Amino acid sequence: MLLIDGSRMEGGGQIVRSAVALAAISGTPLRITHIRSGRDRPGLAPQHITAVRAVAQVCSAATTGLAPGSRELTFIPGHIGKRDIVLDVGTAGSISLVLQAWLPVALKAGGSIMVTGGTEVHRSPTIDYLARVLLPVLRAAGADIVMDIHARGYYPQGGGRVGVQVRESDLSAIVPAGRGSSCQILSCSSALPGHVADRQLQSAEKILGKACAGSLETRVFRQEGPGVGSSCTAWSGSLGSSACGRRGLPAEKVGADAASPLQEELMAAITVDLHLSDQLLIYCAEYGGRYTARTLTSHAATHIWLLEQFNRQVSVDPGPPVEIAV
Repeated sequence: MLLIDGSRMEGGGQIVRSAVALAAISGTPLRITHIRSGRDRPGLAPQHITAVRAVAQVCSAATTGLAPGSRELTFIPGHIGKRDIVLDVGTAGSISLVLQAWLPVALKAGGSIMVTGGTEVHRSPTIDYLARVLLPVLRAAGADIVMDIHARGYYPQGGGRVGVQVRESDLSAIVPAGRGSSCQILSCSSALPGHVADRQLQSAEKILGKACAGSLETRVFRQEGPGVGSSCTAWSGSLGSSACGRRGLPAEKVGADAASPLQEELMAAITVDLHLSDQLLIYCAEYGGRYTARTLTSHAATHIWLLEQFNRQVSVDPGPPVEIAV
């Protein structure tokens, strides 16, 4: 059984999500200790538990320690099969992070998942980032994925609902194309005055107007509930960024927080943003690939270390820019 120290490197929930996905794909029995031991609230949170359950259902895994606050988990995978899964995080925990664990495993056999929780969550990519940045890169490599955002959910109520269907897919090497021919901005709000989403958009548009080589396409989406919240997502090809609103944070700051990182990415000669450089690692390790990023983030470094524990090697040229290849 492979033993992983969950306190190593970045020491967060990413280790849990990625480790169980890698265990399922490789058929490796796994034990994770000291889970999130350095966090204010150590141990497993509901979104981590839901992510593990999603992967476990795809590969008929046996698990122990799958409870809130648990600092140790065992995961013994079985055979990966086509499954149709329905899960509820039970909180506004990130649906995006649950899907990040489930997707690379589900692609092996096909299947579907319906997850209820948070679609736009602080310190997590928005569901729009997954839909507009990550999934197009995977589709370009041959992944057959359909995502439907049925409802948006915000902290603390949650209630967002996202469905994803995949067919068994044998991907080619992951080679993102970089910036697109245009930039796009999506500004969303729920149960807030209409001007909030408008102000987010205007702030992001002001920043990206000069950075985009082509056209700038914008869209506003408003809903009446169930929760109160907002988000802004900006992207161009395989470069993107997102930000979430919260009480006391001006709408203009939300728009700027979404646009400024993308502006920085657009000014560099790279093919992926800092978040995507981490998210693509598991696919590159499995199918091969090559891409460049501005720097190596702590999340990416942690992911590379974790891949090595499963005997999957990734080449890193520190650059600049950083080049990751398999």
